[in-house]
Amino acid sequence: MELTPDSSIAFSIGAWAINDTIVYTWVVMGLITGISVLITRNLRADVAPDRWRTTLEVIVLGIESQIEEITRRPDHRLLYFTGTLFLFILVSNILMVVPGFTPPTASLSTTTALALSVLIAVPAFGIDSRGIGGYLRTFIQPSPIMLPFNIIGEFSRGISLAIRLYGNIMSGAVIAAILLGVAPFFFPVVMDMLGLLTGVIQAYIFAILATVYISSATATPSDSDQHLKPVGHS
Repeated sequence: MELTPDSSIAFSIGAWAINDTIVYTWVVMGLITGISVLITRNLRADVAPDRWRTTLEVIVLGIESQIEEITRRPDHRLLYFTGTLFLFILVSNILMVVPGFTPPTASLSTTTALALSVLIAVPAFGIDSRGIGGYLRTFIQPSPIMLPFNIIGEFSRGISLAIRLYGNIMSGAVIAAILLGVAPFFFPVVMDMLGLLTGVIQAYIFAILATVYISSATATPSDSDQHLKPVGHS
């Protein structure tokens, strides 16, 4: 039994061995892109939205509202970034019910890449919002003695994101494979349903944590004062 799609080679191009993780990742990317293009090809004000466009709008508005609840301000850049992360992880995890499909999120290389993207995005968003000096000052707050701890905490976030996502998805796939050998009809169905639920929750948690980390890096003192300001005062 293979614990990760990294160990399975789909095909080779010369000296390059393409494993299942790469293939399934491109399948997910192509599926998301294709569906988005089909739904938005007639995105005009004079065309009434159909049910697919309405569904897509509900998803986008839902992601946007979650971001605004965390950041207390609209940020379309964050919507594009964390929204893409959410949709990629969500679609990857949902497709695990398709026979023969192994979600790329069951690979530690994929979850590590997703976590690294968040680690890179945090300082990128922070420097863009605060300036490089303002962002670097956050590492010596509330005291310069906290510098090594803040640096360690920054990297531990990415490690926890990668391991959490990989562990949940991989363990679900392994348990389902074991139960398939014990009871090939009943247990796999139950595990698929639980896997779907876990996959949705994991996509949500990953996107929320990424939003929280980036929001903390981009928050300014005026934002903090606004959060603490009593309702009804200007």
